[in-house]
Amino acid sequence: MNESIRVREVRAVFPDGTTEVMPTAAALRKAQDLGLDLVLIAPTAVPPVAKAVDFGHYQYDLKKKQHDARKKQHVVQVKELKFRPNTDDHDYDFKKNHAIRFLQEGNRVKAVVQFRGREIAHADLGKKLLMRFAADLTAFGTVEGMPRLEGRNAHVLISPVKTFVKGEKPEKPEKAEKPEKHEKSDKPAPPAVS
Repeated sequence: MNESIRVREVRAVFPDGTTEVMPTAAALRKAQDLGLDLVLIAPTAVPPVAKAVDFGHYQYDLKKKQHDARKKQHVVQVKELKFRPNTDDHDYDFKKNHAIRFLQEGNRVKAVVQFRGREIAHADLGKKLLMRFAADLTAFGTVEGMPRLEGRNAHVLISPVKTFVKGEKPEKPEKAEKPEKHEKSDKPAPPAVS
């Protein structure tokens, strides 16, 4: 910025849109005449590009752009769901619905089956549960590898399908229309109670 620019000549860009290749001292004088600072924008260009701007406002704009970029960025998280080898159907469905929601939000899902005590002897039950879970979520995500047994846990990772990321939900099939009720019925009306 200003006197700290140590190159012989720069491509100076001024607020009125004009660009000139000129000695650094001349560009600095012209910028100061306009009441602005000379800021090096592209130091690796040949010749380096310097712009005459209000430095405080320039810094504010850079911070604002960085803040907006971070605001729009979605950080993919790994959501973990824990099962046991003998998880009931209702609990399984409940966790499956959570996994669908996580995948639709664009997050990855890690399903883990924990074995305790002698349950490790039935590791095949845990793998079957994970395979069933992965098969139920194929419309919402892709499975990254087969279920793996590590220590007393078996796990599988599921990544979201690109079409469901950013809040887009899959189309639900339309419900079949109910037949209209007829006013007259073949059955006689029930007797009135008096």
